[in-house]
Amino acid sequence: MKIGIIGGGASGLIAAITAAKNGAEVTIIERKERVGKKILATGNGKCNFTNHLMNSLDFNSQKENIFNDYIGQFDKNDVISMFENMGMLTKNKNGYMYPRSEQASTVLDLLRIKLKELNISVLTQNYPHSIQKKKKTFEIILDNRQKLYFDRIILACGSFAGEKNRDDYTGYTYAKSFGHTLVPVVPALVQVRAKEKEFKSISGVRCDANISLYIDNRLITTEFGELQLTDYGISGIPVFQLSRHVSYGIYNKNSVTATIDFLPEYTPEEWKNFVSDKWKTAQKSITAEEFFQGFLNKKLNLMFLKLSGIKAETPLKNLKFSQIEEVILHMKCWKIEIEGTNPYENAQVCAGGVSMDEITLQMESKLVPGLYFAGELLDVDGRCGGYNLQWAWTSGYLAGINAAK
Repeated sequence: MKIGIIGGGASGLIAAITAAKNGAEVTIIERKERVGKKILATGNGKCNFTNHLMNSLDFNSQKENIFNDYIGQFDKNDVISMFENMGMLTKNKNGYMYPRSEQASTVLDLLRIKLKELNISVLTQNYPHSIQKKKKTFEIILDNRQKLYFDRIILACGSFAGEKNRDDYTGYTYAKSFGHTLVPVVPALVQVRAKEKEFKSISGVRCDANISLYIDNRLITTEFGELQLTDYGISGIPVFQLSRHVSYGIYNKNSVTATIDFLPEYTPEEWKNFVSDKWKTAQKSITAEEFFQGFLNKKLNLMFLKLSGIKAETPLKNLKFSQIEEVILHMKCWKIEIEGTNPYENAQVCAGGVSMDEITLQMESKLVPGLYFAGELLDVDGRCGGYNLQWAWTSGYLAGINAAK
Protein backbone atom coordinates (compact mmCIF):
# COMPACT_ATOMS: atom_id res chain seq x y z
CA MET A 1 0.00 0.00 0.00
CA LYS A 2 1.49 3.32 -1.10
CA ILE A 3 0.24 6.37 0.79
CA GLY A 4 0.98 9.99 -0.03
CA ILE A 5 0.56 12.57 2.73
CA ILE A 6 0.25 16.22 1.75
CA GLY A 7 1.55 18.28 4.64
CA GLY A 8 4.24 17.60 7.21
CA GLY A 9 2.68 19.25 10.24
CA ALA A 10 1.57 17.54 13.46
CA SER A 11 -1.33 15.64 11.92
CA GLY A 12 0.63 14.67 8.80
CA LEU A 13 3.56 13.35 10.82
CA ILE A 14 1.37 11.18 13.05
CA ALA A 15 -0.57 9.95 10.00
CA ALA A 16 2.71 8.98 8.33
CA ILE A 17 4.11 7.20 11.38
CA THR A 18 0.87 5.33 12.04
CA ALA A 19 0.44 4.26 8.41
CA ALA A 20 4.06 3.08 8.18
CA LYS A 21 3.71 1.09 11.41
CA ASN A 22 0.76 -0.66 9.76
CA GLY A 23 2.77 -1.73 6.75
CA ALA A 24 2.27 1.11 4.28
CA GLU A 25 4.96 2.69 2.12
CA VAL A 26 4.64 6.37 2.99
CA THR A 27 5.77 9.61 1.37
CA ILE A 28 5.28 13.04 2.96
CA ILE A 29 5.13 16.05 0.65
CA GLU A 30 5.86 19.31 2.52
CA ARG A 31 6.08 22.73 0.87
CA LYS A 32 8.32 24.25 3.58
CA GLU A 33 12.01 23.55 3.98
CA ARG A 34 11.44 21.16 6.90
CA VAL A 35 8.56 19.27 8.50
CA GLY A 36 6.87 20.22 11.77
CA LYS A 37 7.96 23.86 11.97
CA LYS A 38 4.65 24.96 13.47
CA ILE A 39 5.07 22.50 16.35
CA LEU A 40 8.07 24.50 17.56
CA ALA A 41 5.87 27.54 18.24
CA THR A 42 3.19 25.72 20.24
CA GLY A 43 2.79 26.39 23.95
CA ASN A 44 5.17 29.35 23.74
CA GLY A 45 7.88 26.99 22.57
CA LYS A 46 7.16 24.42 25.31
CA CYS A 47 4.56 22.39 23.33
CA ASN A 48 1.44 21.88 25.42
CA PHE A 49 0.68 18.69 23.47
CA THR A 50 -2.62 17.66 25.14
CA ASN A 51 -4.66 18.23 28.29
CA HIS A 52 -5.99 15.90 30.98
CA LEU A 53 -8.97 18.23 31.47
CA MET A 54 -10.87 17.63 28.27
CA ASN A 55 -14.52 17.46 27.24
CA SER A 56 -16.81 18.21 24.32
CA LEU A 57 -16.88 21.96 25.11
CA ASP A 58 -13.18 22.21 24.24
CA PHE A 59 -13.80 21.54 20.53
CA ASN A 60 -15.80 23.48 17.96
CA SER A 61 -17.34 22.29 14.71
CA GLN A 62 -20.60 22.63 12.79
CA LYS A 63 -20.88 18.85 13.16
CA GLU A 64 -22.02 17.61 16.55
CA ASN A 65 -20.39 14.87 18.64
CA ILE A 66 -16.83 15.50 17.40
CA PHE A 67 -15.52 14.72 20.89
CA ASN A 68 -17.28 11.36 21.31
CA ASP A 69 -17.10 10.22 17.69
CA TYR A 70 -13.49 11.11 16.89
CA ILE A 71 -11.48 12.11 20.00
CA GLY A 72 -12.94 9.09 21.77
CA GLN A 73 -11.15 6.78 19.31
CA PHE A 74 -7.69 8.14 20.17
CA ASP A 75 -7.83 10.28 23.27
CA LYS A 76 -5.51 12.17 25.61
CA ASN A 77 -4.32 8.97 27.31
CA ASP A 78 -3.48 7.41 23.96
CA VAL A 79 -1.50 10.51 23.00
CA ILE A 80 0.45 10.55 26.26
CA SER A 81 1.23 6.82 25.91
CA MET A 82 2.29 7.31 22.30
CA PHE A 83 4.89 9.92 23.20
CA GLU A 84 6.05 8.06 26.30
CA ASN A 85 6.59 4.99 24.12
CA MET A 86 8.77 7.15 21.88
CA GLY A 87 10.91 7.82 24.94
CA MET A 88 9.56 11.21 26.02
CA LEU A 89 9.22 12.09 29.69
CA THR A 90 6.10 14.18 30.30
CA LYS A 91 5.07 16.84 32.79
CA ASN A 92 1.55 17.59 34.08
CA LYS A 93 0.92 21.26 34.94
CA ASN A 94 -2.64 21.51 36.28
CA GLY A 95 -3.81 19.17 33.54
CA TYR A 96 -1.74 20.78 30.78
CA MET A 97 0.67 18.19 29.41
CA TYR A 98 4.21 19.17 28.32
CA PRO A 99 7.40 17.32 27.50
CA ARG A 100 9.52 17.07 30.66
CA SER A 101 12.18 19.12 28.89
CA GLU A 102 9.62 21.91 28.30
CA GLN A 103 10.98 22.17 24.77
CA ALA A 104 8.77 21.83 21.72
CA SER A 105 11.85 20.67 19.84
CA THR A 106 11.75 17.47 21.93
CA VAL A 107 8.40 16.53 20.42
CA LEU A 108 9.49 17.34 16.88
CA ASP A 109 12.84 15.57 17.22
CA LEU A 110 11.16 12.37 18.42
CA LEU A 111 8.72 12.49 15.50
CA ARG A 112 11.56 13.03 13.02
CA ILE A 113 13.49 10.10 14.52
CA LYS A 114 10.41 7.92 13.97
CA LEU A 115 10.24 9.02 10.33
CA LYS A 116 13.81 7.85 9.90
CA GLU A 117 13.27 4.56 11.75
CA LEU A 118 10.26 3.72 9.59
CA ASN A 119 11.95 4.69 6.29
CA ILE A 120 9.31 7.31 5.51
CA SER A 121 10.23 9.41 2.48
CA VAL A 122 10.04 13.17 3.03
CA LEU A 123 9.97 15.57 0.09
CA THR A 124 10.40 19.11 1.40
CA GLN A 125 10.05 22.36 -0.55
CA ASN A 126 7.55 20.58 -2.79
CA TYR A 127 3.83 20.89 -3.27
CA PRO A 128 1.33 19.23 -5.60
CA HIS A 129 0.57 21.25 -8.70
CA SER A 130 -2.39 18.91 -9.13
CA ILE A 131 -3.93 15.85 -7.48
CA GLN A 132 -6.22 13.63 -9.54
CA LYS A 133 -7.79 10.24 -9.03
CA LYS A 134 -7.42 7.92 -12.02
CA LYS A 135 -9.48 4.79 -11.44
CA LYS A 136 -8.08 3.41 -8.15
CA THR A 137 -4.83 5.38 -8.22
CA PHE A 138 -4.07 8.97 -7.24
CA GLU A 139 -1.73 10.90 -9.52
CA ILE A 140 0.19 13.82 -8.03
CA ILE A 141 2.08 16.21 -10.26
CA LEU A 142 4.52 18.24 -8.18
CA ASP A 143 5.39 21.87 -8.91
CA ASN A 144 8.59 20.60 -10.60
CA ARG A 145 6.36 18.43 -12.86
CA GLN A 146 7.50 15.18 -11.25
CA LYS A 147 4.68 12.61 -11.21
CA LEU A 148 3.95 10.37 -8.21
CA TYR A 149 1.33 7.65 -7.86
CA PHE A 150 -0.37 6.47 -4.66
CA ASP A 151 -3.11 4.07 -3.58
CA ARG A 152 -4.28 6.45 -0.86
CA ILE A 153 -3.89 10.18 -0.22
CA ILE A 154 -4.10 11.95 3.14
CA LEU A 155 -4.64 15.72 3.00
CA ALA A 156 -3.05 17.18 6.12
CA CYS A 157 -2.27 20.61 4.74
CA GLY A 158 -3.19 22.76 7.71
CA SER A 159 -4.93 26.12 7.36
CA PHE A 160 -4.30 29.80 6.67
CA ALA A 161 -3.17 30.32 10.29
CA GLY A 162 0.32 31.80 10.46
CA GLU A 163 0.44 32.28 6.69
CA LYS A 164 1.56 35.69 5.42
CA ASN A 165 0.57 34.97 1.84
CA ARG A 166 -2.68 33.03 1.49
CA ASP A 167 -2.27 32.90 -2.28
CA ASP A 168 0.46 30.31 -1.75
CA TYR A 169 -1.82 28.08 0.29
CA THR A 170 -3.54 25.31 -1.67
CA GLY A 171 -5.01 22.90 0.91
CA TYR A 172 -8.56 24.14 0.56
CA THR A 173 -8.13 24.16 -3.22
CA TYR A 174 -7.25 20.44 -3.21
CA ALA A 175 -10.32 19.67 -1.09
CA LYS A 176 -12.66 21.66 -3.32
CA SER A 177 -11.23 20.03 -6.44
CA PHE A 178 -12.59 16.72 -5.12
CA GLY A 179 -16.02 18.26 -4.55
CA HIS A 180 -15.77 18.95 -0.83
CA THR A 181 -17.66 21.77 0.87
CA LEU A 182 -15.90 24.38 3.01
CA VAL A 183 -17.38 25.83 6.17
CA PRO A 184 -16.28 29.53 6.03
CA VAL A 185 -12.68 29.80 7.21
CA VAL A 186 -11.85 32.58 9.70
CA PRO A 187 -8.98 33.36 12.12
CA ALA A 188 -9.22 31.83 15.61
CA LEU A 189 -7.05 31.97 18.75
CA VAL A 190 -6.07 35.48 17.72
CA GLN A 191 -6.01 39.04 19.07
CA VAL A 192 -9.14 41.19 18.86
CA ARG A 193 -9.30 44.76 17.58
CA ALA A 194 -11.57 47.42 19.13
CA LYS A 195 -12.75 50.82 17.93
CA GLU A 196 -12.11 52.76 21.15
CA LYS A 197 -9.24 55.24 20.87
CA GLU A 198 -8.60 54.94 24.61
CA PHE A 199 -6.63 51.72 24.07
CA LYS A 200 -3.57 53.70 23.04
CA SER A 201 -3.37 55.15 26.57
CA ILE A 202 -3.53 51.74 28.30
CA SER A 203 -1.31 49.74 25.95
CA GLY A 204 0.99 47.34 27.81
CA VAL A 205 -1.28 46.80 30.82
CA ARG A 206 -1.84 43.19 31.92
CA CYS A 207 -4.54 42.30 34.43
CA ASP A 208 -6.95 39.56 35.43
CA ALA A 209 -10.46 40.26 34.15
CA ASN A 210 -13.72 38.80 32.93
CA ILE A 211 -14.60 39.49 29.32
CA SER A 212 -18.11 38.88 28.00
CA LEU A 213 -18.81 38.77 24.27
CA TYR A 214 -22.09 39.89 22.71
CA ILE A 215 -23.22 39.41 19.12
CA ASP A 216 -26.25 41.50 18.16
CA ASN A 217 -26.62 42.23 21.90
CA ARG A 218 -26.89 38.51 22.75
CA LEU A 219 -24.41 37.12 25.27
CA ILE A 220 -22.31 34.44 23.56
CA THR A 221 -19.66 33.57 26.12
CA THR A 222 -17.68 34.87 29.11
CA GLU A 223 -14.00 34.13 29.70
CA PHE A 224 -11.71 34.85 32.65
CA GLY A 225 -7.94 35.20 32.70
CA GLU A 226 -5.04 37.54 32.18
CA LEU A 227 -6.01 40.24 29.72
CA GLN A 228 -3.33 41.99 27.69
CA LEU A 229 -4.27 45.48 26.57
CA THR A 230 -2.71 46.73 23.34
CA ASP A 231 -2.85 49.93 21.36
CA TYR A 232 -5.43 48.36 19.03
CA GLY A 233 -7.52 46.28 21.48
CA ILE A 234 -7.21 43.15 23.58
CA SER A 235 -5.13 39.99 23.68
CA GLY A 236 -4.34 37.15 26.04
CA ILE A 237 -5.75 33.64 26.50
CA PRO A 238 -9.32 34.69 27.44
CA VAL A 239 -9.47 36.78 24.27
CA PHE A 240 -8.10 33.91 22.17
CA GLN A 241 -10.79 31.61 23.56
CA LEU A 242 -13.61 33.79 22.26
CA SER A 243 -11.96 35.11 19.10
CA ARG A 244 -13.55 32.49 16.79
CA HIS A 245 -16.97 33.92 17.75
CA VAL A 246 -15.70 37.43 16.98
CA SER A 247 -14.47 36.29 13.56
CA TYR A 248 -17.78 34.69 12.63
CA GLY A 249 -19.71 37.68 13.98
CA ILE A 250 -17.73 40.03 11.77
CA TYR A 251 -17.92 37.59 8.83
CA ASN A 252 -21.72 37.56 9.13
CA LYS A 253 -21.81 41.38 9.46
CA ASN A 254 -23.28 41.26 12.99
CA SER A 255 -22.82 43.84 15.70
CA VAL A 256 -20.00 42.59 17.96
CA THR A 257 -19.38 44.13 21.39
CA ALA A 258 -17.75 43.09 24.65
CA THR A 259 -17.81 44.15 28.28
CA ILE A 260 -14.76 43.92 30.49
CA ASP A 261 -15.01 43.47 34.26
CA PHE A 262 -11.68 44.52 35.75
CA LEU A 263 -12.82 43.51 39.27
CA PRO A 264 -14.52 40.13 38.85
CA GLU A 265 -13.86 39.17 42.47
CA TYR A 266 -16.42 41.77 43.61
CA THR A 267 -20.15 41.76 43.02
CA PRO A 268 -21.46 45.17 41.83
CA GLU A 269 -22.96 45.76 45.29
CA GLU A 270 -19.76 44.80 47.14
CA TRP A 271 -17.72 47.05 44.89
CA LYS A 272 -20.04 50.02 45.36
CA ASN A 273 -20.04 49.53 49.14
CA PHE A 274 -16.23 49.32 49.22
CA VAL A 275 -15.83 52.59 47.30
CA SER A 276 -18.63 54.24 49.28
CA ASP A 277 -16.84 53.44 52.56
CA LYS A 278 -13.61 54.89 51.22
CA TRP A 279 -15.46 58.01 50.03
CA LYS A 280 -16.86 58.58 53.50
CA THR A 281 -13.44 58.42 55.18
CA ALA A 282 -11.28 59.99 52.50
CA GLN A 283 -9.67 63.40 53.00
CA LYS A 284 -11.55 65.68 50.63
CA SER A 285 -8.36 67.66 49.95
CA ILE A 286 -6.89 64.81 47.85
CA THR A 287 -7.32 64.71 44.08
CA ALA A 288 -9.54 62.39 42.07
CA GLU A 289 -6.44 60.54 40.86
CA GLU A 290 -5.23 60.07 44.45
CA PHE A 291 -8.62 58.74 45.54
CA PHE A 292 -8.44 55.94 42.97
CA GLN A 293 -4.86 54.95 43.73
CA GLY A 294 -4.71 51.29 44.72
CA PHE A 295 -7.76 50.21 42.72
CA LEU A 296 -6.41 49.28 39.29
CA ASN A 297 -3.32 49.89 37.20
CA LYS A 298 -2.66 53.63 37.15
CA LYS A 299 -3.19 53.80 33.38
CA LEU A 300 -6.65 52.28 33.80
CA ASN A 301 -7.56 54.62 36.67
CA LEU A 302 -6.64 57.65 34.60
CA MET A 303 -8.48 56.38 31.53
CA PHE A 304 -11.70 55.74 33.43
CA LEU A 305 -11.51 59.19 35.04
CA LYS A 306 -11.17 60.72 31.59
CA LEU A 307 -14.05 58.61 30.24
CA SER A 308 -16.20 59.94 33.07
CA GLY A 309 -15.27 63.54 32.29
CA ILE A 310 -13.18 64.02 35.44
CA LYS A 311 -9.75 65.62 35.38
CA ALA A 312 -7.16 63.71 37.40
CA GLU A 313 -6.17 66.82 39.37
CA THR A 314 -9.74 67.69 40.39
CA PRO A 315 -10.01 67.98 44.22
CA LEU A 316 -12.25 65.31 45.68
CA LYS A 317 -14.24 67.97 47.51
CA ASN A 318 -15.42 69.30 44.13
CA LEU A 319 -16.95 65.95 43.11
CA LYS A 320 -20.24 64.27 43.92
CA PHE A 321 -20.40 60.56 44.73
CA SER A 322 -22.57 60.09 41.64
CA GLN A 323 -19.52 61.09 39.57
CA ILE A 324 -17.40 58.57 41.44
CA GLU A 325 -20.07 55.93 40.74
CA GLU A 326 -19.70 56.52 37.01
CA VAL A 327 -15.98 55.76 37.24
CA ILE A 328 -16.42 52.56 39.23
CA LEU A 329 -19.20 51.43 36.88
CA HIS A 330 -16.69 51.57 34.03
CA MET A 331 -14.28 49.48 36.09
CA LYS A 332 -16.89 46.74 36.55
CA CYS A 333 -18.43 46.92 33.09
CA TRP A 334 -16.50 48.72 30.36
CA LYS A 335 -18.30 48.24 27.07
CA ILE A 336 -16.19 48.19 23.91
CA GLU A 337 -17.08 47.90 20.24
CA ILE A 338 -15.26 45.17 18.31
CA GLU A 339 -14.21 45.82 14.72
CA GLY A 340 -12.50 42.50 14.00
CA THR A 341 -9.45 40.38 14.73
CA ASN A 342 -5.84 40.49 13.69
CA PRO A 343 -5.19 38.75 10.35
CA TYR A 344 -4.56 35.06 9.63
CA GLU A 345 -0.80 35.44 9.98
CA ASN A 346 -1.29 36.29 13.69
CA ALA A 347 -3.74 33.44 14.34
CA GLN A 348 -2.71 30.20 16.02
CA VAL A 349 -5.45 28.25 14.21
CA CYS A 350 -8.42 28.77 11.91
CA ALA A 351 -12.05 27.97 12.50
CA GLY A 352 -13.96 26.39 9.62
CA GLY A 353 -12.64 24.19 6.85
CA VAL A 354 -13.71 20.98 5.12
CA SER A 355 -17.15 19.99 6.39
CA MET A 356 -17.06 17.05 8.78
CA ASP A 357 -20.44 15.93 7.41
CA GLU A 358 -18.47 14.73 4.39
CA ILE A 359 -15.92 12.74 6.43
CA THR A 360 -16.38 9.23 7.84
CA LEU A 361 -15.41 8.15 11.35
CA GLN A 362 -12.29 6.68 9.72
CA MET A 363 -11.34 10.16 8.36
CA GLU A 364 -12.08 9.05 4.80
CA SER A 365 -13.89 11.23 2.30
CA LYS A 366 -17.51 10.20 1.75
CA LEU A 367 -17.16 11.59 -1.79
CA VAL A 368 -13.86 10.07 -2.94
CA PRO A 369 -12.84 6.58 -1.73
CA GLY A 370 -9.18 6.45 -0.79
CA LEU A 371 -8.98 10.18 0.05
CA TYR A 372 -8.41 10.90 3.75
CA PHE A 373 -8.18 14.10 5.79
CA ALA A 374 -6.41 15.10 8.99
CA GLY A 375 -5.77 18.17 11.11
CA GLU A 376 -6.68 21.80 10.78
CA LEU A 377 -7.83 21.57 7.18
CA LEU A 378 -11.07 20.19 8.64
CA ASP A 379 -13.86 22.11 10.34
CA VAL A 380 -12.64 21.41 13.87
CA ASP A 381 -10.86 23.87 16.15
CA GLY A 382 -10.12 23.74 19.84
CA ARG A 383 -9.58 26.09 22.73
CA CYS A 384 -6.14 27.09 24.00
CA GLY A 385 -4.60 24.40 26.16
CA GLY A 386 -3.38 21.58 23.93
CA TYR A 387 -6.75 20.83 22.34
CA ASN A 388 -5.77 21.71 18.78
CA LEU A 389 -2.75 19.43 18.99
CA GLN A 390 -5.00 16.73 20.43
CA TRP A 391 -7.16 17.03 17.30
CA ALA A 392 -4.03 16.86 15.13
CA TRP A 393 -2.83 13.66 16.84
CA THR A 394 -6.30 12.07 16.84
CA SER A 395 -7.20 12.86 13.24
CA GLY A 396 -3.70 11.99 12.01
CA TYR A 397 -3.73 8.65 13.80
CA LEU A 398 -7.18 7.73 12.50
CA ALA A 399 -6.34 8.77 8.95
CA GLY A 400 -3.04 6.88 9.03
CA ILE A 401 -4.29 3.60 10.46
CA ASN A 402 -7.42 3.48 8.29
CA ALA A 403 -5.66 4.47 5.07
CA ALA A 404 -3.14 1.67 5.65
CA LYS A 405 -5.81 -1.01 6.10
